[in-house]
Amino acid sequence: MVKIKIDDRELEVEPGSTILQAALKNGIYIPHFCWHPKLSIAGNCRMCLVEVEKSPKLVISCATQVADGMVIRTNTEKVIKARNAILELMLINHPLDCPICDEAGECKLQEYAYKYGSGKSRFEEVKIHKPKRVQLGPYVILDTERCIMCSRCIRFTEEVAGQTVLTFIQRGTHVELTTFPGTQLDNPYSLNVTDICPVGALTNKDSRFKARVWEMSPTESICIGCARGCNIYIWVRRNEIIRLTPRINENVNSHWICDHGRLNTFKWINSPDRLSGAFIKRNGKLVEAGWDEAISMIASELRTYRKDEIAGIASAYSTNEDNYVFLKFMRDVIGTKNIGFMNHIKDGDEDNILIRADKTPNSLGVKLIGGWQEAQDTGIEKILKAIESGEIKAVYVMEDNIAKDPTVAKLLYNLELLVVHSPLKNETTDIADIVLSTPAYAEKNGTMVNFQGFVQRLRPAVTLLDHVRTLDGFSVTKWDKFASYNDRWSKVVKRDARSTWRLISSLASAMGVKFKYASAEDVFKEIAERIPAFNGLTYDLIGSNGAKIKEPVSVRSHV
Repeated sequence: MVKIKIDDRELEVEPGSTILQAALKNGIYIPHFCWHPKLSIAGNCRMCLVEVEKSPKLVISCATQVADGMVIRTNTEKVIKARNAILELMLINHPLDCPICDEAGECKLQEYAYKYGSGKSRFEEVKIHKPKRVQLGPYVILDTERCIMCSRCIRFTEEVAGQTVLTFIQRGTHVELTTFPGTQLDNPYSLNVTDICPVGALTNKDSRFKARVWEMSPTESICIGCARGCNIYIWVRRNEIIRLTPRINENVNSHWICDHGRLNTFKWINSPDRLSGAFIKRNGKLVEAGWDEAISMIASELRTYRKDEIAGIASAYSTNEDNYVFLKFMRDVIGTKNIGFMNHIKDGDEDNILIRADKTPNSLGVKLIGGWQEAQDTGIEKILKAIESGEIKAVYVMEDNIAKDPTVAKLLYNLELLVVHSPLKNETTDIADIVLSTPAYAEKNGTMVNFQGFVQRLRPAVTLLDHVRTLDGFSVTKWDKFASYNDRWSKVVKRDARSTWRLISSLASAMGVKFKYASAEDVFKEIAERIPAFNGLTYDLIGSNGAKIKEPVSVRSHV
């Protein structure tokens, strides 16, 4: 270890560290624009200047390695004067766009100008104008006037995304960021440049001008786009998801997420096709029914079949908690061995960065809970053959649109009873006899296991009507009246959905078996007790960054 002193604090740091890395690791903040922990060092913004004893001039802390006995000062008069000068230089031609800029509220230039700037400008000349609203690719918009030439985006596309497409042209005050002629920023990770841009130069076309950062609430969650399970923030305004952004987790996705996960895994949650409540098919058409009526009908119908005539299909899109209670019901209450789940793998649609061919977020979790070996069939083929032969007459499908495959859809018409849990109207619900609305992943509390074996948390970011029914003294009538004039909650009334583990518990009770769960956490406690891979885990231990399952894992049924 190397012994150094920063602002009179004696520290021991790893050899080869830069001054900036050593300072940040020990809670000493040095302002910086161009440096990023996952990119190469550029050293071109000069904002991280510090004073080093015996050095004739200030040095950039992002590119200067520590040496034994080095004495560093980060807030001397000389350093402060240099920071003021750097900010003044950056702001000379920077437009006064803060009132209309999407980055306002999370902009480093804005923060640094307030904290480290002189508070006044000596510039009286006309600012240099550059191109605005330039579409660099399908998703990224560039406002060249706001760019401070930190080169983070250029380094990201070259070093992480593997697409050499961005560059600087011109020189001096006329320098501009642009794409090479005939190219555009269209790699699968292009929107990460909007996250790492320290100002408002690069913005997300999809969420542009939709909400200010202080109007949204961020909730920690995970992406459901594939088996990677990237850590994300879900940003919500007025109970509607506005955007998803990456959340740092070095074990899973580092600082990044792909564009598909960012853009295509949440818009359906705000869709008008969302289901609300319970539905029963009458005269060939699904009509709305009460929850109790639907659950009673399911219980009554299931009793009319032998256990070997009933099948249950779990879901790699749903949580461990939902799958556990569902499979426990099928095995302990129904007594059937006809259980399985469907894989959703797109061969070839993967890369060596984040994207996986398995397009479900919890295939390993459902395998661990259901007892399916990695190399074995997941049970679905056997079920489909039994449906075709008429051996299976009733199927219970949990949160998976299995009828999206036309071949499977054709087989489902052979059934006498099809019960479906789903958050969204789809091909499977169209065929179903009874449909129960369930929450989307952004409305759930629970866990999933990514392909690496990390158990990770889902937390509700969007409120459902079912969530507020449990509030003390808050009846549904009061809620309807409240929501009718409070715009913030107006969308909630349309989403009357209940978690699968809760619905199955009610169904088990209707069939004479008590499942004593009061929350998703209660279900997970039982999972941790009964399934060796989850032994010792709790929601608290999983925390924000997840926890690894125990290995080697013996995948067998414990439900």
